Order: sequence, then C-alpha cells, then structure tokens
Amino acid sequence: MKIHKRDVSVKGRNRRVKNNVTVYAGIITYMIGLFIRIPLSRVIGDAGIGLAAPALELSFLATFIFSYGISRTMTGLIRYRIKREQYKSAQKVFHMAFKVALLWSVLLAAVLFVCSGFFSEIIVLEAMSRKAVIAAAPVILLSGMLSVFRGYFNGNGFAILVSQSQYIEKIAMLVCMLAGGGMVYGYGEKVAALLQNPMVAYAYGALGAILGFMIAELITLIYLLFVFGIYSGTWKSQLMQDSGRRLETNGEIIGMLFGNGFPAAVIVVLLNLFMLIDQRFFNYCMNRTGQGEMRTALWGAYYGKFAVLIGLGCALVCLAVHGYVGKIAMAYEKEEYRMMRDRIGSAVKKLCITAFPIAIYLAVLAEPFVKGIYKGENGLAIDMLRRGTIIVIFYGIAYLFGQLMLKLHMTKELFLSCLIALAVHLAAVYLLVRKALLGGNGVVYSVILFTGVLAVLCFLFLARKLKYRQEWVIPVAFPALAACVAGLVVMLLNKLLLGMAGELLTILVSCLVGTVLYVILLMVLRVLNEGEIAKFPFGSLFITLGRMIGVL
Repeated sequence: MKIHKRDVSVKGRNRRVKNNVTVYAGIITYMIGLFIRIPLSRVIGDAGIGLAAPALELSFLATFIFSYGISRTMTGLIRYRIKREQYKSAQKVFHMAFKVALLWSVLLAAVLFVCSGFFSEIIVLEAMSRKAVIAAAPVILLSGMLSVFRGYFNGNGFAILVSQSQYIEKIAMLVCMLAGGGMVYGYGEKVAALLQNPMVAYAYGALGAILGFMIAELITLIYLLFVFGIYSGTWKSQLMQDSGRRLETNGEIIGMLFGNGFPAAVIVVLLNLFMLIDQRFFNYCMNRTGQGEMRTALWGAYYGKFAVLIGLGCALVCLAVHGYVGKIAMAYEKEEYRMMRDRIGSAVKKLCITAFPIAIYLAVLAEPFVKGIYKGENGLAIDMLRRGTIIVIFYGIAYLFGQLMLKLHMTKELFLSCLIALAVHLAAVYLLVRKALLGGNGVVYSVILFTGVLAVLCFLFLARKLKYRQEWVIPVAFPALAACVAGLVVMLLNKLLLGMAGELLTILVSCLVGTVLYVILLMVLRVLNEGEIAKFPFGSLFITLGRMIGVL
C-alpha cells in the first residue's frame, strides 16, 4: 500500500501532540488547578476562597511532598530494577513505598485533624477556616496513595497512564469543587441566616470545596486501582522471569527511599511554605489596621485573583522552557559540554522571549484582565497585579535553573538557594507586613524578593558548576526592549478601547496587536531567525509578514 507524505506528517504531528500532552501534563494540570479558582470564586465568593486557602495550601504541600519525596524516588528505583529484570526487587520497592506513604499520610492527616483548631486560630489567624482544614485531612491520605501508584506506573514505563490520571484528577476537581462548594454554600446561607453571621456561609462554601477536592482524589485513586488490577496479571508473570541474584532487604529499600526522597521533600517544603506564612502576617496586619472584618475577602482576592493570574503567566513560561531541561541534562551526561552550554543559551533566550511580554502585558492590562474575569471588588487585585508581574520573570529563571540543578544532582546547592530565599522572604514579610503594615502590597514585594533571590542563586550556582557565561545583549536585553515597546502600544490600546469595547475585546485586540509588533521587533533586532520563527504557533504567517516588510 502506498503511504502518502501527508499521511506520514499527520501521524507524526499526532504523535508529537500525544507526547506533549504526556510530557507537559504536570504543568498543564497545574494551570487547570489554578483556573479552578476563577469559577470557584464566583460560587463561594472571595471570602470563601480566603477560608479555603489554608486547607488548599496544606493539601498542595502534602501532594508535593509525596510526589517529590516518594513518587519520583520510587520511579527511579523501580525503573533501574525493571531494566535489569529484577522484578521481585521492583515489587518490593513498591510494597515498601506503599507502607511508608500510608504511614506518613495517616500520621499527617491525624495531626492535621487533631490540631485543626490550633492551625486555624493560631497559625493563620483564621478561626472559621477550621472546617475546611479538617476536610483536608483525608485529602492528604488520598494524596499519599496516589503518589505511590503514580510512581509505580512511571517506573514500569506507563507514563501515559500517569498523565491521564493527572488530567482526570483536575477535571474531577473542577466539577466536584464547584458542585460541592455551591451545594454546601447554599446550606451555609441558611445556617448563616439563623446565626445572623454571613461569614458562616463562606465557611461552609470553603468546606464544600475541600470536600469536592477529596472526592476528586478518591475518583482518581479508583481509576488507578482499576488500571492496577488490569495489569496485575502481567506484573505477576514478570516475577517468574526475575533474574536478580539477591533480594534487597526492607531496611535497604527504606534507606534508599528516605536517602533519595528526603532532600527533595525538604526542598519542596521550602519552596511552597511561604503562602501559609504570608496569610498569617496579612491577617495580623489587617487586624492591626482595623480591617479585620475585610481580611478574609481581601486575602481571597490575593489568593484567587492575583496569585492565579501570576501563576498562569509563570506556567506559560515553564511550558516554553521545560523541553530544554532534559536535553541539557542529556548533553551533560554525555560530556558534550559545548552543546550543553549552547542549549542553556537557547533556553534562556526562549525564556526571555516568553517571560518579558507576559509580565508586561499582565501589568498594563491588569484592569481588563481582573474585571473581565472576576466579579466583586477588584481594586486590590488590580493594584497588586500591576506591582507584581516581575514575579513571572524571576519564577521562570528559578524554574529553569532549579530543574537543571535537580537533574544534575546539585541538591545541596538547591537546598541552600531555597533556604536563603525563604529566609529573605521571612525577613521581608515581617518588616513590610507586620511592622510597616503594607498589607497585600507588602506580601507582593516579599514574594518578588523570594523569587528574585531564588532565581539569582540558582543561576549563579549552576553557571559556576558548568562554567557557563551568559550573553546579555541579544538573548536578554533585546527581548526586554522589544517587550517594553510593544507594552507601550498595548497600554495605549487599553486606554483607547477599555471604555468602548469592554474588557475581553480589549484584551484580545491589545494582545494580538502587541504580539505581532513584538515578533516584528524581534526580527528587526535579529533575536530570531527564520528557523526559530517557524517553530512558533502561526510561524509561517510571521515569516510571510517578515518577508513582506523586508526584515527576513
């Protein structure tokens, strides 16, 4: 049968799409998780988001700890043994990881349940978040179990099943959290009317959202158990083909799990602890300045609006550079150092080309973004967004070089970078929020310092180890200049269109015009060549435009 070139190209394109869906599943599902807060804020209000925030952060923190501390560790251990046909040892790693995860998840869930009042009232100064915090306890238990099965599937080469489970989890979260939040909030309104306290309704709404989170985790676990049951026969037959000379002891496996997983777990805690700390300082500041009644809704605006838009911008930057991490690490392992440095340079250029316009467009279009997407009082979120979009650039740098440090086993340097950055953040939030009483803006400035210090330290440590020298003009300065010029045009369009065309049309037209101008400027400045532009979405159109105006 004759195979046409078009059929081959279509199959290749479909294969690339499937690979991208799997490889980028973590970032894409993270974006979905952020997006959930947008409709959720409409269902349970800013105050509901503020009360759900501590429980969500604790759940995310536990998920990250299990993911990095157990799941990734057991993936490497199992994959190593599967390649050497040591199937019994691989199965033993799974069993021991399951017991360890079960023990720790039960312990953490029990501590959270028992200490929910102390955590809500003393740690974050938000007593009415206790119901949601209690509901987070079973979420932690389920997260521990999910991490084990995902690590097992990854170790056996079923990465696509893991990515499917991540998409199922987030889609289930979207449905269940909105449904749970809405139904329980409706019941809470009746209780609030009886008690004559409107905050009770928001507390019940937060509880419903976390219960929805729990149901989503349960659905995902059932899916993984179902798949595990399907393949259990295959894995049992592999045990008969085991070629391992010695079966490792329980102590050896536990030592490897903790030895490899504990440093990663500590790093994850250092990177994700600041949000809980910030809420505590913010609530203290609001109480001191006589805004205690508004503090929950204001933190909900920060957590559900500012943090979401900044997080989505950061995720887009991560998507742009994620593919370079594995290629750079591979060149390092093969001792192809020149190629490695070239790839780092390409990654930095791609990062700057992506991060600068996102940060600038978010700043100049803060008002239409917030007002077009959200309801309620948006003044604080708009003000914070205008001040804090540089976080997108710092986060992108920290992500690229931090991931490289993990790949190149620079654990000590990464731990030190995270520790110093968190210490700087703690000092900043203490001075700016607790002492200077700057409120939300003080929190934003503290996060800027956190991501900025982390980005600088990760870059310096990695550049020193790899003897990498960054070129600053073409890959960094020129994209920044082009983004600033395009940003001025976007700002003028925003002022012209916002009153007449509305928020969403203003965003669409401004971003479209700004992006076209930005790419043209990159071509004029010789930042991009024709081959690089061809890889862009609608790259052929930009190439045609560049040839028409004589810049290509």
